[in-house]
Amino acid sequence: MDMIEIDGTLGGGQLLRSALTLSLCTGIGFTMQDIRATRARPGLMRQHLTAVNAAARVGNGTAAGAALGATTLRFVPGAVQAGDYHFAIGSAGSATLVLQTLLPALWQAPAPSRLRLEGGTHNPLAPSADFISACYLPALARMGVQVNLQLHQYGFHPAGGGVLEAAVLPCAALSPCSFDQRGPLQSVEASVLMSGLPAAIGQRELDVLASRLGVPAHPRQIRMVRPALGPGNVAAVTVQHGDHVELFDSHGERGVSAEQVAGRLADAVQQYLRGTACVGEHLSDQLLLPMALAGAGSFTTRAISEHLRSNARLIEKFLPVEFDWQACADGWQVRVAH
Repeated sequence: MDMIEIDGTLGGGQLLRSALTLSLCTGIGFTMQDIRATRARPGLMRQHLTAVNAAARVGNGTAAGAALGATTLRFVPGAVQAGDYHFAIGSAGSATLVLQTLLPALWQAPAPSRLRLEGGTHNPLAPSADFISACYLPALARMGVQVNLQLHQYGFHPAGGGVLEAAVLPCAALSPCSFDQRGPLQSVEASVLMSGLPAAIGQRELDVLASRLGVPAHPRQIRMVRPALGPGNVAAVTVQHGDHVELFDSHGERGVSAEQVAGRLADAVQQYLRGTACVGEHLSDQLLLPMALAGAGSFTTRAISEHLRSNARLIEKFLPVEFDWQACADGWQVRVAH
């Protein structure tokens, strides 16, 4: 079997997750050294280990060295099998990142699959379940991928306890898409998610967003999580253009005021609205892999992140594609082609 050697110092957990996805989709194994070596806590954490073990199970593969804290992994995939799967992270680690690791393999399977994941659904350093539903899955749908995602229980750091279920239909071949133009602005809407905290905090966040962005600040835009498994707060703004949707969010944290949480969210939204690039920073990174599997595609984005660069170079190791990015009006156009 072909094996690819990967230097884990070139990226964090995302490099590992992308390698797992690509290995499942191509049948090419890999060895990764120095996993997350530059992080404060190097090696595999619970969410990474869950992704590794889940990939091995879905793909009938082997994962030598898969253990908490491990910095070296040898992954050998087998044949991906459709089915009903249930994986629990056992912490507030991101369930959505595990979901993104497995989805491409499952939509390439010959039959429908159902995936139940337990862990964090709204984490500061991962796409939220709301982002997945509003941005990521609609982008995949344009390529022909059909996924129905249900959020059964919210999970915040550090309590966890979130539950997601995804039904994935087979997709024999992805259709190449371009995400270059947003289309006309249709709406800007704010909402606040509160768990185990006073609604007044959420109202203060809405008041700031109303002042900065001109959006309504009605109490009905505050979603209260009941029962609350632990404290949590996420302020979000959804920007709807004719041809694209972006969701921006900001997470409450101890010692940070509601006004600061909403203020940094408003900054991000205003920066996006001032520009013309279609895809936000986080979605731009996540589009690379499905675009590569489609064999072609493009998008415009404001900046080229290190995450995007390292992810593109990794994808090129597994698939016969090449990425390039060129400066355009007020950002960059990223293209992939055979």
